[in-house]
Amino acid sequence: MTVTKQMVETFTAKAKLVSAVVSEVKTLQEAYEYTVDLCDKKEMCQLLVSGCELNLSESSEQLCDEKTAKIIAAPGMKTQQYNALKKVSDGKGFELIDAGLRKYLAGIDIGFTLCDLGIAETGTLVLNSDSEDVRLATMVAETHVAVLPKSKLRATSYDAETEVLAFMKKTPNYLAFITGASRTADIERVLALGVHGPLELHILLWEDK
Repeated sequence: MTVTKQMVETFTAKAKLVSAVVSEVKTLQEAYEYTVDLCDKKEMCQLLVSGCELNLSESSEQLCDEKTAKIIAAPGMKTQQYNALKKVSDGKGFELIDAGLRKYLAGIDIGFTLCDLGIAETGTLVLNSDSEDVRLATMVAETHVAVLPKSKLRATSYDAETEVLAFMKKTPNYLAFITGASRTADIERVLALGVHGPLELHILLWEDK
């Protein structure tokens, strides 16, 4: 499918309506630099634990001190891509991880993912999340940075049907549809962001062709 300027504009407009931050990058290198700069500027995600001033056991004291640096989680990347991101983040005092995210549930500052499809009519990202680490990166990180190749942008969900069905035929299957930052109005009908997932969603449209 030919990706038109109108499709890009529609996707951008729809994504922004649900609080996503949308930018365009010409290379993955720009995406890495954007992510590291974003992490550098944000306050560190903190684990709030009460009772740390008490006489605690050794394991409890370790919990109080668990989050000591900013963390970028970038699972599911090719080795060359991960190493390129690591090169940009080295020297910043961050911890870059690509596996074992269950050990870091005390706080992941940024989850970085490469998306499989985008749906322009709703500003939706489609991400093959068979990997638990990929799921965690998009669910427990405070900020989600998602890179969407423009070549993977589709005008409507019907245009993405064939590719979505191909993903669903694989087992195990866990296909995530992400539209905007996490939000809920369950509590007294007041809209709140970041309750069930990332507080911020940054979408980087990558000019991959």
